[in-house]
Amino acid sequence: MTSPAEAETVLPDSRPEPEQRRAGSQPGPGSAPGPLPGAPGAAEELLGGAGLSPSARLGFKLHLQPTVVPGEAAYLMSRRGVTALHGTHAEALVPLLDGTRSLEGVLREAAPVLGAAEALLTVNDLLAAGLLRSVRPDTGPDRAAEAYWDLAGLDGGTTAARLRYAAVWIEALTDVDREAVAEMCRASGLGIADDPDRADFSLVLCDDYLSPGLRDVDADHRRRGRPWLIAKACGADPWVGPVFRPQDGPCWSCLATRLAGHRRSEWPVRRALGLDGPPRRPEASLAAGRTIALHIAVLEAAKWLAGIRYDAQEVLHTFDTLQLSARSHRVSRLPQCGVCGDPELVARNVRAPFVPVSRPKATLTSGGHRALTPEQMLTRYGGLVDPVTGIVKEITRAPRTPAGLHAYVSGHNLAMGPPTLAELRAGLRALSGGKGLTDTEARVSALCEAVERYSGTRHGDEPVVRDSYRALGEDAVHPNACQLYHDRQFRDREAWNRGGSPFRHVPERFDEARPTEWTPVWSLTAGRQRLLPTSMLYFTQGGPAADGLHADSNGNAAGSSREDALLQGFLELVERDAVALWWYNRTAQPGVDIDAFGEPYADVLRAACGRLGRELWVLDLTSDFGIPVLAALSRRTDKPAEDVIFGFGAHFDPRLALRRALSELGQLLPAVCEARPDGTGYGIDDPDALEWWRNATVAGRPWLAPDARVPARTPADWSYRPRADLLDDVAAVTELVRERGMELLVLDQTRPDLELPVVKVIVPGMRHFWSRLAPGRLYDVPVALGRLAAPTPYEELNPTPLFV
Repeated sequence: MTSPAEAETVLPDSRPEPEQRRAGSQPGPGSAPGPLPGAPGAAEELLGGAGLSPSARLGFKLHLQPTVVPGEAAYLMSRRGVTALHGTHAEALVPLLDGTRSLEGVLREAAPVLGAAEALLTVNDLLAAGLLRSVRPDTGPDRAAEAYWDLAGLDGGTTAARLRYAAVWIEALTDVDREAVAEMCRASGLGIADDPDRADFSLVLCDDYLSPGLRDVDADHRRRGRPWLIAKACGADPWVGPVFRPQDGPCWSCLATRLAGHRRSEWPVRRALGLDGPPRRPEASLAAGRTIALHIAVLEAAKWLAGIRYDAQEVLHTFDTLQLSARSHRVSRLPQCGVCGDPELVARNVRAPFVPVSRPKATLTSGGHRALTPEQMLTRYGGLVDPVTGIVKEITRAPRTPAGLHAYVSGHNLAMGPPTLAELRAGLRALSGGKGLTDTEARVSALCEAVERYSGTRHGDEPVVRDSYRALGEDAVHPNACQLYHDRQFRDREAWNRGGSPFRHVPERFDEARPTEWTPVWSLTAGRQRLLPTSMLYFTQGGPAADGLHADSNGNAAGSSREDALLQGFLELVERDAVALWWYNRTAQPGVDIDAFGEPYADVLRAACGRLGRELWVLDLTSDFGIPVLAALSRRTDKPAEDVIFGFGAHFDPRLALRRALSELGQLLPAVCEARPDGTGYGIDDPDALEWWRNATVAGRPWLAPDARVPARTPADWSYRPRADLLDDVAAVTELVRERGMELLVLDQTRPDLELPVVKVIVPGMRHFWSRLAPGRLYDVPVALGRLAAPTPYEELNPTPLFV
């Protein structure tokens, strides 16, 4: 509820007369219609329409101080500004509207100057503008409080009287002095309930918004149907809000889900101490800060009980008492919430057939063919970035990024699933990130990767079938058809796992007779549902799954539409499959003539590499799918350790494949750009990466260099015709997979609360670029493509696992 007085304006004399506000003029559009001037009963009709009795004494609202300057204007002054009322009508009536006269008395005393009809029109105008109130003889002792409610657009006297009979229940889950808070409520005119059953509203105080007791508090208020305000007054950054409404809006569980996502660093401590809630922290606050927060909470309770409703009541407000700043954080309702939503929503969406639809492409340039531009994506989904209630705390420029390049990070990489705090800090992919040719493109890329990982994490509402592989029959896909470990890797798994790197980890051999959880995926090639182990499809938020399997991000993608996400996931499979064929077989590949592409970003990246004493080149890794796959490589030339890095890209358009490869290499450049000759200065401490950078050279690994026996590739070496609709691209890749006797499987991982489309694409048989060395494409395709005369024996495959 708002008041016209909230936007009071100064109307100076210098403004032209027709534009000045004139008391007694006809109300504008939307104003309450006035009575017929001079008609019998006109005064009674006017007062009745305003909810006033004929005997009511009329006066200006208490937040207004009227002052008449004869011959100039009548001024109504408040702490929000000044309203000027021009004209003889105003000058005659304003002194009479002092709260001592009824409307009849005002008209009688104004009669020497104004006729009844003119006076009624003026009063009607003032009433319609929300400037007048009924003054009661029993005005409360706190005129400032009544003036406050007047300012809010309410009847101050009525509101103050009603609040004295309101009942606030104070519930403390912390050691706050409950009686002191009750006294704050009384000082602001609120009544205190002595029994929760008699309360109209609750003020719930805690020391952490994830305190275990809040779940029961929320359930109790939902049962009672009573709204409640949550507040945390402790600490240097007190929190207040939102107001939870049992029948509408988000519940505490919706908020807790988002808050918990930012507290993963606590997990090792919670596990070690066996806690069911957050660890306690030392108090760090001043009494003034605590008191400010409690008074703000009381103020919000008073406004709610007064009937005021505004958007800020639905957000969480944080106050930084050190910097004297405040921020508001939107609290979103989760449609799939198990408390206030539909807990079966995700399961129904996953079980439904994945049916692609027409999606005209909004852009054919930038980093890919999308249904929305990067600017549109950032506008639509930028609200997911928030340090308190978002799924991404912040998107920041990646440290050490060279000038001219665009790389951003967006929080911890959930795909890595680290069990310890130490692992949160280490690893090449410990953070989610994004890159692009422009700043906006890189930000969107970082946001999408964070959403992709969040959506691909198991939340507990995914559909599962518990049974064994043998019992499920042909509906089930054997996990090793996707993970592709060699029998010898299972046999030697202890040696493979000794280093602890996720890039070389080998699980136990899958037990086909042991029941485990399976989740449905949709086969686009067969038009039917298949089943894969749930632990392979979703990242776990704790330890490893009981079946020993684990998910990785291969084929996971977010996009501007489901079709867009599907294509990006498939292109990632094509890219990593092609990289694996090259890397583990160590085949010499054709170079790429970068200059022939006329790509401006290539010049930017080449210049950045030059400033760092590096050279840049690109290889063509395109496999039997015919979709361009390019690898950008760079090495140091001014010290013995070459710090060889690479970036990969795949796309139907070879120009976009090149951009992706180059921008990915630029994303990795910060990790090595400050490396020193003594082997220090690297941006990460992943042992596999450090071993490679310190020891790998192009001379010692000639397959990293372009094959000098064949000409360098140019855009003309690929047959590419753009398609205007993403649906046509989906049909094309589906046919590519079918032609190779393979199956294209899709899992819709879109979270209903985020709405940003996310899918996981699986093609059993296609290779990950990690060390997955089972028979199949890794051995057969290089021979079919003429790269090798015979398959590479297992023991002669590249022993160095790819570490990105």
